[in-house]
Amino acid sequence: MTAAQADLQIDRPATADGAALWRIARDSEALDLNSSYSYLLWCRDFAGTSAVARDERGEPVGFVTGYVRPERPHTLLVWQVAVDGAYRGRGLAASLLDQLAARVHREHGVTSVETTITPGNTASERLFASFAERHGAALEREVLFPAGLFPDGPHDPEVLYRIGPLSV
Repeated sequence: MTAAQADLQIDRPATADGAALWRIARDSEALDLNSSYSYLLWCRDFAGTSAVARDERGEPVGFVTGYVRPERPHTLLVWQVAVDGAYRGRGLAASLLDQLAARVHREHGVTSVETTITPGNTASERLFASFAERHGAALEREVLFPAGLFPDGPHDPEVLYRIGPLSV
């Protein structure tokens, strides 16, 4: 953790954090916003494979949501990463991702991470490329979902990033 993050605590989300995570995702203007209900469920059912950063008042200021893939039990799929605008530029997303990876490695034996990123999302591309580098892991990319698969209008393709094996 950097000095700029010293006042923050990273832990598991609780159901009561769902509304704040929804607001952070909405305000990011980069993420596909899920229903507020889904963030409540995520905080309940996937707290063990997700992380939240809290300010000195205990309020969420950033999060990473993820789950262990049922077909690949050593793989953490990172669903979303978001940081409140007032806390961006401090390396908080990287710290959240690093601490979550270390926890799921200890608790679930996870040795690789996957995520999807739309082309042109430079911040996410850099975040996951630097994560792979920090953890001495290979990074592979391939289109997982072409644009034509999305039924709800124009959507960029989702590129799968596979990172592993990790040196956690």
